[in-house]
Amino acid sequence: MPVLHHHPLSPGSRYVRLILAEYGEETVFVEEEPWARREELLNLNPAGTLPVFIDEPEGVIVGGAVIGEYLAETRGVRAGEPALMPASTIERAEVRRLVAWFLQKLDDEVTGYLVTEKVFKRRAPASNGGGPPDAAAIRAGRANIRSHLRYIGYLAGRRDWLAGREMTLADLAAAAELSCIDYLGEVPWEEDATAKHWYARVKSRPSFRALLADSVRGAPPPTHYADLDF
Repeated sequence: MPVLHHHPLSPGSRYVRLILAEYGEETVFVEEEPWARREELLNLNPAGTLPVFIDEPEGVIVGGAVIGEYLAETRGVRAGEPALMPASTIERAEVRRLVAWFLQKLDDEVTGYLVTEKVFKRRAPASNGGGPPDAAAIRAGRANIRSHLRYIGYLAGRRDWLAGREMTLADLAAAAELSCIDYLGEVPWEEDATAKHWYARVKSRPSFRALLADSVRGAPPPTHYADLDF
């Protein structure tokens, strides 16, 4: 059975978990502490980053975007299952652009700041980067989320889904990032009703249930987090 090394508040890990759930793929989940640099994880991925997917006998696949494409190629072709990638080359290019936007740009400008400062630094020892949160980094994340939320609303207001006519990996990438931010109560949903409506559609899917059940020790989610009518 495949194995996924992940953390509940790692957006890339959440992205892969959503894809696995959409494909109905049974998987063994191994929770890691990203700051711990555990030897077994470093043997799989010397960078020590998450997620890491083991698909025996094929091997080890590293990184949310890479794992997502791998799963689309190896699981998405099954009859009756959603491919999560469009058929045409140009549409696939748009999906890849948006996946990179959310898993890289949104993560660098918002999610990484908020999750690191509000959760990871509080749990990690000082020797591994732990310590008091950086208020400037939190302010930056809170400021940057607004433009990203508007962009999601812009896309959702002009297309059936973020990348086009069908739900794709782009929607799951955006939802994975926003779900981490929402877990911390840091998404100003009142600022863009279109983005909120789109997120509610994704959040209501069966694949999202496991994410809504997540609870990180010492950092419980706000009451609205698991509410489908938030």
